[in-house]
Formats: sequence, C-alpha cells, structure tokens
Amino acid sequence: MSEPITVTDAADPRLSDYTDLTDVELRRRREPAEGLFIAEGEKVIRRALAAGFRMRSMLLTAKWLGVMGDVIAETDAPVHLVEPALAEQVTGYHVHRGALASMERKPLPTAAEVLDGARRVAVLEGLVDHTNLGAIFRSAAALGMDAVLLSPDCADPLYRRAVKTSMGAVFSVPYARLDPWPDSLAAVRAAGFELLALTPSGAEDFTVAKSHLLPRAALMLGAEGDGLTPKALAAADQRVRIPMAHGIDSLNVGAAAAIAFYAVNHG
Repeated sequence: MSEPITVTDAADPRLSDYTDLTDVELRRRREPAEGLFIAEGEKVIRRALAAGFRMRSMLLTAKWLGVMGDVIAETDAPVHLVEPALAEQVTGYHVHRGALASMERKPLPTAAEVLDGARRVAVLEGLVDHTNLGAIFRSAAALGMDAVLLSPDCADPLYRRAVKTSMGAVFSVPYARLDPWPDSLAAVRAAGFELLALTPSGAEDFTVAKSHLLPRAALMLGAEGDGLTPKALAAADQRVRIPMAHGIDSLNVGAAAAIAFYAVNHG
C-alpha cells in the first residue's frame, strides 16, 4: 500500500508525467517515447488496471481519496495528493474528475497476432481525431468487433482524450498498426478476410451486400470528411454503404462506424 504524498509545488519532478496534458503535440511525442499514457477518472483507471496495465503513479485531489481507497491499498506506485488549483496548474486544465493515473504501456501486438482467431475487424485509415477514434473503439467493443487495425498515421488510441471517450474500451479491444500502408492490407486478405470499404461512392447498401454472412470481414473506414484514400479503396474487395434518407450522403465517422459494425455482425 502507498501512503498518499502531499505535493505543493507544480514544478516537483514527481509530477512530471502529468505536465501540460493539453499540449497535444507534446504529449503525442512524449508518451509513446517514454512508454506511458494517462488514465483519467475512476472508471478508466480501474479498467486500465483490470486490463493488466501497471500503474506508474497516481495524482489525486482530496475528495477522491475515499473513492480510490481500494486502489491505493493495492498499489505500490506513489500516490500524489494535490489541491485542485495545483492539479490545474500542472495539467493545464480543470481536472474535474479529480483522479489521474500514469500507466505503463505494453508492447503492441503484430497485425498477425490480433487477426489470429478474429472474425470481424475494423481497419482505420488516417483517423487523427482522438474523440472519433475513442468513439470508434467504444462501438467496436460494444458491437462485437474483435480487433482494430490502424494505418501508421492514425492517432494514438492511448492518448488521454481517446481513452476517455472510449470509456476504457481501448483496453479491451486488441489493436495493431498496419505498416506499410496500404500494402499490408494484402496480409489481411491473406488471413482470410474480405476487405469491405465503407464509402458512399459506387457502393452497395449493406442490406444488399449481406456482409454479415461472410466468414471473416475487415471493415475499412477513412478519416472524417475525406474518407478512404483512392489507394485504400483500390485495395478493397467490395465497397459498401449505409442506406441514407432525406438527401443526406454521409454521417460522422463515429456514428457511421457504429452502424457499420452492427451491419457486419447482424445484417
């Protein structure tokens, strides 16, 4: 058990994992390089621990000591107790959830490892918005997707905002990077997957495509606005789309992903 340590100086090196959390570019470079990520809020911290991630340290305000008491009792990681104003000074924002934990990353599995035994996978190209990425992981977990494959330029699923939006689903859905892109899509096909490109252009409705009957399906989704690139579309075996009404031609990628995940699993 770790006894909480009161910290009163924002420059204290013991708080270095939590500095400038709102500086996206800094955190995107720093966190993978240092092998850490930040879990925010009680539920997300608990889900990270349940998924086997090791805690490096915790930062709490006083009102969360009771709520996180069992976690504190079971960890040997340092627990830093700070005033709310100091937490905001360190992180760069008002930490209204009052509980942050720095966690150690695990080595990423290979694409072959996450495909082994999977039947339904999502393949994401160029998703750089962390909120959309987190929402997609949450839908993937809820709607029966077995894994997620990411192009090299996709955002980091363990970035704080993605973790928070996913409600910790990034811990339960296996994921890997596909590199080189899009050439590595050939390995997905070789593993027995039909590559389905979600696009409104020149595609069959899910109701016609009957993708839920495929033994193994890899659903490809592109970035908000631009969608899948021409090279990714060319690599697909089939193009599918969500039937639309009232002249609407597309949805937010997070909403589209949820509908498409349901369609490839249930029709």
